[in-house]
Amino acid sequence: MAIRGNLSEASLADVLQLLALGQKTGCLSIARDGSFGTIHFVDGRVVHAGIVNRRDRLGDRLVRLGAIAADELARIASPVASPVASQDGSQRASPAAPQDDHDLAKALLASEHVERDALLRVYRTQVEEAVYHLFSWSQGTFTFEPESEVPLEVPLCSISADSLLLEAARRVDEWSLIEKKVASFDLIFEADFARVNAREAPLSQAQARILPLLDGTRDVHELMERSGLAEFEVGKALYGLVSAGYAQPVGRSAARRPPPLESRVAEHRNLGIAFYRTGMMEEASREFRRVLQLGDGDGVARFHLGLVHARRREWQEAADMFARGARDPEAPAAVFHNLAYALEQLGDLAGAARALDGAQQRAESSGEGNAEGKVDPRIALSRAVLCLAARDLVGADAQLAMARRLWGARQPSAAWFHAAGMAAALGGDPARAMALLEEGIAVYPHAVPLHNNLAVVQERLGRYELAARTLEHALLEDANCAHLHKNLGDYLFRAQRYDEAFDALTRVGWLAPLHGPDVHLKLGHIHYRRGEVDRARAAWEQALVLDPHNRVVQTNLSTLQRSAPVEASIHPPPDAAVTRFGAEA
Repeated sequence: MAIRGNLSEASLADVLQLLALGQKTGCLSIARDGSFGTIHFVDGRVVHAGIVNRRDRLGDRLVRLGAIAADELARIASPVASPVASQDGSQRASPAAPQDDHDLAKALLASEHVERDALLRVYRTQVEEAVYHLFSWSQGTFTFEPESEVPLEVPLCSISADSLLLEAARRVDEWSLIEKKVASFDLIFEADFARVNAREAPLSQAQARILPLLDGTRDVHELMERSGLAEFEVGKALYGLVSAGYAQPVGRSAARRPPPLESRVAEHRNLGIAFYRTGMMEEASREFRRVLQLGDGDGVARFHLGLVHARRREWQEAADMFARGARDPEAPAAVFHNLAYALEQLGDLAGAARALDGAQQRAESSGEGNAEGKVDPRIALSRAVLCLAARDLVGADAQLAMARRLWGARQPSAAWFHAAGMAAALGGDPARAMALLEEGIAVYPHAVPLHNNLAVVQERLGRYELAARTLEHALLEDANCAHLHKNLGDYLFRAQRYDEAFDALTRVGWLAPLHGPDVHLKLGHIHYRRGEVDRARAAWEQALVLDPHNRVVQTNLSTLQRSAPVEASIHPPPDAAVTRFGAEA
């Protein structure tokens, strides 16, 4: 279960301690205006942390320390690109996506151009400094996603949260003193070398490193860049030198020049991608729109804005955004694939089919298809979904078979099992549908729609208790899925377990008030059985709002008006609701 909150109400120290004590595994995302950071946990220990658009990157620090040459670093780092996940599950390399220090560290280890112990030492320092920097944020929001896909195969470090908390607390105390001497990072300091040469006390390593740089021309920002030290180390070293009289401030640097346009675009784009990946759609949309304000032709930003609209189920806006992106001669197959999905949701099946043709052409021309250069299995799956929407079961089966064949030794996606199960059910073969859905659940045990549809098939086969257990298990995965509560409520109602049915159907009303008149019809029936006539009337009136021509509801309300003590009627049991995946799965 995700944990969300505001840093003004719960400090990062409190959150870190909670996750450590609970031995949690997952990703903690922290956001404030224009900044975004993450801390990854495995069993309550910190294994990675990073800040988007952080200027002091791992590679920069290694170059400054002389661990690797700048040109060699550029050569090794060039193939390291972050994948941008599209809603249809495809991925494309985005050169503008933020390069993660962990990915770079792995590439450097594989290249053997940096001594392993030295690299891991610098990497651990990067992680610690990122956490300490995040501790300085007192405003903003945080989200913890448990068991999220942390991009770490083998953690390069594992740090006790307690040690980070203790060091962070010490730094907070020390920084309050440091700020009395180093009030701003634009201050310029100059060393008094006569006093330095006459000193008796030894200098610390950090003081010795920055002392030659104190020539009256460099501000604190430049001291950090030139020395390779973190801001706390530089601040502490300066505090000692100034307190001892070995250095003094001599002015401030001119206003720092705004970064070039290209850099500003990259910063907003990187922030947008980070926000999108952690589900912060409002913040992601803001950053991508800023990118387009700076340069209207940015395809990555436009593509992600389309994804944001799709996540919000704003299908027309999503289709418009993808359609504009598809006019770019360099647009990847993912743009066309997502356009097809948006058009399908709008009911334009012909337009969706044309968009899939475009996706296939781009995949073939760019090598994005499978190893044999044939159809991308995800495109074949999307064609199968269009066939199902058109009730072309023969075409759907052919495309599903093609998709599975193209996946080869790999397991098909959860969406494939969903579509295959639906095709079998619609084709009048519930036994095969059940087998396919059970196979899918064995591979994707957390895919809630597979559990839901398996319960539907089990019920149609007369296995009612098994269907109920399947739904109850699915609700452990997602307690906020209205379809699950509706199907469970329908089963309990038919089994005349009215109190339990009431709880399940009431939950549907909370989660999806407009889910359908049948929910309110059944709730009214239960109220009537309990003698709660006014509540029954209110429930049936709500059902009539959703379906003004529903004769059963009209009859029930008419019966109440005549005050006749007759049993309220209900619709014949409708087919259980079947959820479906979008292309994202």
